[in-house]
Amino acid sequence: MKNKIYFVTGISTEVGKTIASAIITEALEADYWKPIQAGELDNSDTKKVENYITNKTSQFHDNSYALKSPMSPHAAAEIDNITIDLKKIIAPKTKNNLVIEGAGGLLVPLNNTNTIVNLIKPNYKVIVVSRHYLGSINHTLLTINLLKEKGFDVSILFSGNEHKTTEDIITKMTNVPIIGRINEEPYFDKNVIKEYAETLKPQLLKL
Repeated sequence: MKNKIYFVTGISTEVGKTIASAIITEALEADYWKPIQAGELDNSDTKKVENYITNKTSQFHDNSYALKSPMSPHAAAEIDNITIDLKKIIAPKTKNNLVIEGAGGLLVPLNNTNTIVNLIKPNYKVIVVSRHYLGSINHTLLTINLLKEKGFDVSILFSGNEHKTTEDIITKMTNVPIIGRINEEPYFDKNVIKEYAETLKPQLLKL
């Protein structure tokens, strides 16, 4: 069976992409790759995900760009005196399933012409992490509509405490598969990640 590639994006920053990526990686025993890390190089998202994983199959691939400042990639790259070049962002070769974690939302700039959405290939399965806040319906619908317009295979993973009116309208108006929810937890550790991985695995395997 051909391996699948899952691209995890968010409707904004700080919506739970890294926790979601860890759960998906664990559920599918997939490899993990974050093409662009901006800031927190000592405790990068790759290190965070690796620390959550218990299976022995997953491999963790190096960033294409590891930028020093916790800013939009285009600005962080400018501080490091480099320009992000899409030709240098090459997905790692693996026979395993691969989880790719984006940075921020789809239109976060990488340079003067490209944004995160330009990293997504036609065969990728795109998982949008949506978290409730004032304005999140608009951000979710904009994100999903852009991905649909570009012909991508899209699904939603809700993050945070349930907000029924928000989620119901998003579900109705997007008409894309809902994988499930990652609740607001007191903490996340390997055991919590593994529990979510087991819960969400059946839905992830349907994608």
